[in-house]
Amino acid sequence: MIRPMDNTQFFYRTAIFTRKDNQVALADIHQPETTSPLDEWMGIVVSLADGKHTIQELVDYMGNRYQQVPANLEETLHSVIERLQDGKIVQLSEKAVDLPYYLASPIEELGIEKAIDLIREDGYSQP
Repeated sequence: MIRPMDNTQFFYRTAIFTRKDNQVALADIHQPETTSPLDEWMGIVVSLADGKHTIQELVDYMGNRYQQVPANLEETLHSVIERLQDGKIVQLSEKAVDLPYYLASPIEELGIEKAIDLIREDGYSQP
């Protein structure tokens, strides 16, 4: 039996991303122009996955974006999060998470050299 997702968990990204021209994509810190675009729902979740908000807050936020909340909104978001977890792009935590500098903002807002130095120090490897 599949265990339902716990909406009290915090969600956070584990991948470097970009947000250009209203398109969220995964980015390579060593080749910032090399990106892997995400579909709209995945992009929204990745861009909001700051480690400071719960899944329930995501459901509420997304619900407030519609005049009529889609009936399957929560299930859709759970599915998106599960797929991002499978790709090691988003993870869940029972406590709020402080993201490292290189994951906290879109790549275009980062100092690339600083990010690369911190990645090296942390031993981070992109998913």
